[in-house]
Amino acid sequence: MSVQERKERERAARERLIVATARELAEEQGWDAVTTRRLAERIEYSQPVLYSHFRGKREIIGAVALEGAAELAAAVRAATSAAPSADGPRGRVAALAHAYLDFAARHPAVYDALFQLDGGLAYAREDTPAPLKDAFASLLETLAEVAGDGVDPGAFTETFWAALHGLATLTRAGRLPPEYAASRVELLVDRLARV
Repeated sequence: MSVQERKERERAARERLIVATARELAEEQGWDAVTTRRLAERIEYSQPVLYSHFRGKREIIGAVALEGAAELAAAVRAATSAAPSADGPRGRVAALAHAYLDFAARHPAVYDALFQLDGGLAYAREDTPAPLKDAFASLLETLAEVAGDGVDPGAFTETFWAALHGLATLTRAGRLPPEYAASRVELLVDRLARV
């Protein structure tokens, strides 16, 4: 291994450590607690080392969002592929909804990085990063099956996703009674996923 390859490997490892530490700190104490000073202390590198990887907190949020998008896509695909085939498209849509809401509940800081905070990422544009496009594609793959005749699958997926996002954020904020969580998902699937 050349010296250059070793340096690149070490740089990539430092970058992964910074992102993992930011995620951990954000999940423990919220994004307000994530500062370059605190990150530098936790990872035992100087602030200039952090700035050699990321220009600031906004780029770190963006890196966490991209990582989270890949994880969300994997969770949705795993859930939809594990849905019993006897349940057909409706079962896959219900599995998608539950996987999405579970991800949002288990990873609130990552979810915020993806959908609430400014990470400097482009959404719904040509220059949208691949992990974000893939997260949307993971929803579209299942939801296109149930969009209905004459309905644009992309617009249907955006609408279904918006409903899931509303459920996720309102539930986390304590604005919706938890005892109706399953009923809400069933209602959403029954009303929007016409099969």
